[in-house]
Amino acid sequence: MIAQIWKYHKLPLLLALLSLVFYWVFAYDLVRDVFIKLFTLYSALFFLFYKIIQLGKTDFWLLAFIAFVSRLIFLPVIPNLSQDFYRFIWDGRLLLEGLNPYLTTPLSYVEAGAVDIVAQGEQLYAGMGPLNGSHYTNYPPINQLCFAIAGLFSGNSITGAAIVFRMLILIADMGIIILGKKLLQRMGLPIHAIFWYALNPFIIIEMTGNLHFESVMLFFVVWSLYLLQKGKWVWSAILLAFSISVKLLPLLFLPLLFQFLLTRNSTQHQNIFLSWKGWKQAALYYLVVLGTVALTFAPYLTGDFAENFGASIALWFKTFEFNASIYYIIRWYGYQTIGWNIIGDVGPLLPRYVVGFLLLLAFFRKNKTLKATITAVLLGISFYFLLSTTVHPWYVATPLILCVFTKYRFPLVWSFAIILSYSAYGPDGFKENLWLVATEYLIVLGVFLWEVFRKNEKAIIA
Repeated sequence: MIAQIWKYHKLPLLLALLSLVFYWVFAYDLVRDVFIKLFTLYSALFFLFYKIIQLGKTDFWLLAFIAFVSRLIFLPVIPNLSQDFYRFIWDGRLLLEGLNPYLTTPLSYVEAGAVDIVAQGEQLYAGMGPLNGSHYTNYPPINQLCFAIAGLFSGNSITGAAIVFRMLILIADMGIIILGKKLLQRMGLPIHAIFWYALNPFIIIEMTGNLHFESVMLFFVVWSLYLLQKGKWVWSAILLAFSISVKLLPLLFLPLLFQFLLTRNSTQHQNIFLSWKGWKQAALYYLVVLGTVALTFAPYLTGDFAENFGASIALWFKTFEFNASIYYIIRWYGYQTIGWNIIGDVGPLLPRYVVGFLLLLAFFRKNKTLKATITAVLLGISFYFLLSTTVHPWYVATPLILCVFTKYRFPLVWSFAIILSYSAYGPDGFKENLWLVATEYLIVLGVFLWEVFRKNEKAIIA
């Protein structure tokens, strides 16, 4: 059988082997501040990824196997592009000590001389850095559960914790492949399209390599959408709530599901907004989602939880700045007219425009089919990121998985262009190159506008 696979898939297998070599170099012989090497490796991996899918798209399980093996390369490695996982380990070990991670900061233990409250506390604090260590955690409860699982099975080993994290993320990605295939089949779309996500070096490096839990969130999102397509809306709502309890981002999906929920219980010629059964189902769907989210947070709702969690979330709108687009233009205007950084004033206002745009999509765009609904979610999430003050590379995972189920492929281009944001990390410290940031967004916006205005309704990359 192996000989037969080799006979019919020799070229994609050779390209996959070359990719594994590049992934090995990326994992074991790369530091973040050597941007030229990082960019060259990533570009080569992206080209190989495109050719592997192009040549092997008729064999779903071959591509799934390559996706699985590519992730195994990173299994025992400490991430080299992100230090967030040190905070994950801290939170997980704090939970296992019976302590609420939302009520304290790592810095508070350092200042109290009690950094050894968790095993290797001093090493973990040094790894996460004083910026991360001085803020309250903003990771929701199911994400915290993942952290605790790593603490439970890794003992006092940082590498062991990283391996457990990777196993959880790998399982989530394999689940996305299986469920994504089923959803694509039900929607009448090519099943190999799921590999624009699953084989993408951006996903392999940022999720499996750098240990970001967007994969776990998106596993629940894809599962929820699949069940929604099948009409199993209660379980769909529960799973969407689980995704929110991994990362809060899917909260933005809720208004955009409204029309689809109404449509499921309206007759063919009935105005969906006049369907009493539709309104009832939509209300129950939202109650199940929000009720389940509340239940996951319930064990932590003590002391100053609300104040601390809110303060941590507010940092993303009032303080942090990274790889922004429209916001940087607004910031430049502020410097020119007022003379200082206006993030404290503008940052909290931008979400209002996002909410307004989401409501326009929800009520004035036809979102009666699942494909149209997912397209609306893709546009809404992309608009949110365009107005955000901070867009870390791993955030693009969400528009990337959504685009698989639509005609749009600009997030696929974004998953390549986002690597330019790493130019900010140099040997002399952090400093963004705004020309490269502008290049990233001009490329992405250019492809988006081309896709919007071209007449062909098929995806430019099928």
